[in-house]
Order: sequence, then C-alpha cells, then structure tokens
Amino acid sequence: MKPLSALGRIQTGSTPLTAEDKFWGGDYPFVTPAELDQGRPIARTQRTLSEDGVAQSRLLQEGAVMVCCIGSLGKIGIAGGPVVTNQQINSIEFDTTKILPKYGYYACQRLKPTLLSMAPATTVPIVSKSKFGELKIPVPPLPEQRRIAAILDQADALRAERREALAHLDNLTQAIFIEMFGEADQNPQGWPTKPLRELGRVVTGRTPPSLKDGMFGGAIPFITPGDLDSQEPVKRTLTEAGAAEVEMVRSGSTLVCCIGTIGKMGNVNVASAFNQQINAVEWGRDIDDHFGLAALGFFKKILTSRATSTTVPILNKSNFEKLEIPVPPKHLQQVFTQRVEAVGRTKELQKKSAEQIDNLFASLQHRAFRGDL
Repeated sequence: MKPLSALGRIQTGSTPLTAEDKFWGGDYPFVTPAELDQGRPIARTQRTLSEDGVAQSRLLQEGAVMVCCIGSLGKIGIAGGPVVTNQQINSIEFDTTKILPKYGYYACQRLKPTLLSMAPATTVPIVSKSKFGELKIPVPPLPEQRRIAAILDQADALRAERREALAHLDNLTQAIFIEMFGEADQNPQGWPTKPLRELGRVVTGRTPPSLKDGMFGGAIPFITPGDLDSQEPVKRTLTEAGAAEVEMVRSGSTLVCCIGTIGKMGNVNVASAFNQQINAVEWGRDIDDHFGLAALGFFKKILTSRATSTTVPILNKSNFEKLEIPVPPKHLQQVFTQRVEAVGRTKELQKKSAEQIDNLFASLQHRAFRGDL
C-alpha cells in the first residue's frame, strides 16, 4: 500500500475567469463533477477552453485520474485526452513506471468511502489536496496491474452496454409519442388544445415547518427537483403530520420544476408531497397520466421562455397553468399508455440485469484488490 502522493503528480483544478470570452470555446474539455462517473474516458464536455484558457489553468494529460473532492466526494473519471478540471476536482497523473493509469482509475474508485469519512462536517464536504495525497492504494507488479485492469475493463464494458440499452429505452417513449401524435408543441395533427388548469388540478408544493417536531422521516415521499431525473430513491420523506402541513397529489400526477432548472419533470408512482420549487398536475378524465407527462416534455423550451429572468428563473403557477397542450381522443392515449407500460416492463428487466452486473463488478473489484482474482 502506497500513498497517491508517492505514485504520481497531484493537481487541483482551477476555473479561468468566466467573464473573459477569450478563455472559452476552444478544443480543450473543461471537466466538472457533472462529467464524472460516466464509465468511459472523458474526451468531450459541455464547456471547453481555448489555448488562452488553458494557459490560465492546469492541463492534464490523457490517462489522468480525476476525483471530486469538494461536494460529490468520490465521483471519478479518467481523461481521454488533454483536459482541464475545475477546483472541485483533484487529479493524479500516475508515474507509469509505478502505476498503469487504468489500474489506478479502478483502484481510486474504491476510495469513495474513505473520502466520505475524511471530510469535515461542513455544509459542503471538502477533502484537501494534501489529504487526498495521503490516501493509499495497493501497488502490485505492473503485469498484475495490467491483468486486473483487463478483467475489470471487460466487466465494465458489460455495465456500459446495460446503461446504453436503458438510455435507448428512455428515448423509445418519445419516439412512440411522435409516431402516434407528432411533436406535441407543434401539434401537427391539429388535435384540440386546452390549458393545464382545465385538464386537472394544478398545485404548487410547500415545505413543512422545519422547526416543528415530527415533520420528517416518515413513509411519504417528499420530492425536490433533484429527485425528478434521478434513478435513486427519494432522499427525504414526511410523516403523516408533515404531510398534513402541505399539498399532496395522487399517484400518476406529473411534477414540473418551476424555480431553478425550469422543466425538469417526472410522474410519481405513489401519493407524494413536494417542495415549493415544483408545480404538479393531477390529471383529470381528459388526459391519461403517461400521455400528460410525455406531452409536457415537448414544452420545456416554452416553459423556460415564460419564466421571469431573475438570478434564479421562476415560472409562477398562473403562467404555468395557462400552458395549452393537445388533447387527442382518450382511446389513442390509452394505446400509448399500453405501449409505454410495455417499455417500462422491459426497463425493469434491464435494470435488474444492470444491478446484477454492478454486483459482479463490485465483487471482482473486491477480489482484485485483495489479491484473490
């Protein structure tokens, strides 16, 4: 076991001045924590730097291992070419006479629990560069590193295939909708339209008083914008007493973020509460739940354009509920629901398969770094 500081060069990222246009928009990927944990070498990012921007930063070479050490501790990536990271990320360019980069990447994946335990109890968890450099990984001979990395690469490729299959299934719902109805915001088939307020109950969420005892920690989901596009269980829950302080909607209702990231949305599968950043539509008899969610998905740009331009964009309830969507015959909506539910059953099978492969990968990692592979 050797500390990372003895195995390569460690750097903390930095962000060039965002106001300087000449620093941005070039050929160099600018990596933030959002790009980590993608399961593949990072060669493209949403934002990029120019040569001038790179001169203000710390350039990493292909194979550098990047680990988030501020905020989402332990998220990890490996550079697929020259990249720059922001200040939330500590990176290590391994000395290849000691550590093969891909082996180092898999070894650093196992550091997350340690990072979480090291972070001081602050609002934003932080592990400093010096503390990061003290973390230790096992250092077998290079041929053994190569063998371990090759085995884990094969298992990781299976995981990537499952993730890709799930992504295709996510896109399939929209493809089915377009095939049956066209793009909802264009309404090419000329279906009659109605505003949301006439198609169901529109509700703005609320948060129970946090200083009041017995509000949180029950069995009722309390949804925030971060839960709307997450595959993870809802992080916060309410008690019956907490739910009595807020609005709730039935299973099948569509929730839409209207403060901050306008247009993030999802359906709830059980009766749920939600915070004040979210408006919900509890669909009435004219709209099938699955159709309502899919149709609203085409209106994200329109919703964003209706938000007030403040530091945090806000789409108030009155503007939200004026949005008009097409209303095809109910029997066609029900056919759409049947097809979407069939896709959903396939997704559940794929998710179970993905979980099994994730468990296999974790087992292989454990055995590899214990020397039993």
